[in-house]
Amino acid sequence: MSAHGDDAGHGELPTGGAALNGIALTATLHCLTGCAIGEVTGMVVGTALGFSEWGTVALAVALAFLFGYTLTSIPLLRAGMALAAVVPIALSVDTVSIALMEIVDNAIMLGIPGAMDSGAGDVLFWGALSVALVIAGVVAFPVNRWLITRGRGHAVLHRTGIHGGPPTRVVAAVAVVAALFGTVVLVAEAMG
Repeated sequence: MSAHGDDAGHGELPTGGAALNGIALTATLHCLTGCAIGEVTGMVVGTALGFSEWGTVALAVALAFLFGYTLTSIPLLRAGMALAAVVPIALSVDTVSIALMEIVDNAIMLGIPGAMDSGAGDVLFWGALSVALVIAGVVAFPVNRWLITRGRGHAVLHRTGIHGGPPTRVVAAVAVVAALFGTVVLVAEAMG
């Protein structure tokens, strides 16, 4: 099924080189978007409500999966696919990537002294979270690339011919700004 009415332009995925890297980058940025929306929301809400570190992490992880699956599902549902067909696609597309990103970004947040305790009103919180999410995306990229070469992960979504989500270039630009901002904040914090 395709949003275009056929599979024109949605042939075989590349198996290597720059073309495969481009698709893997797009897949990673797509996953990072949903992950980041959920992670940021969970971290902000959890710290604002005074949850424990692990309570905040649990909320952030749950919301990262919710938003990740939702961003994959909406274009499929809009194209007329049944929910029963969309759910397994969303699960196969996003589960490994989001799980890996969540392990990495939450480990970083827990590992940066004071990041979780600083709360949403502190620049350390935002700097640490920015760096954590970008590093999580970098770590997920080769995994997403590997999954695509085996017909899994975002290759499953590609076969539908239905794509959606925010423009890749916009997400990439936000990730670069987040990396720069977070790096400056953490360097300044380390220098005291």
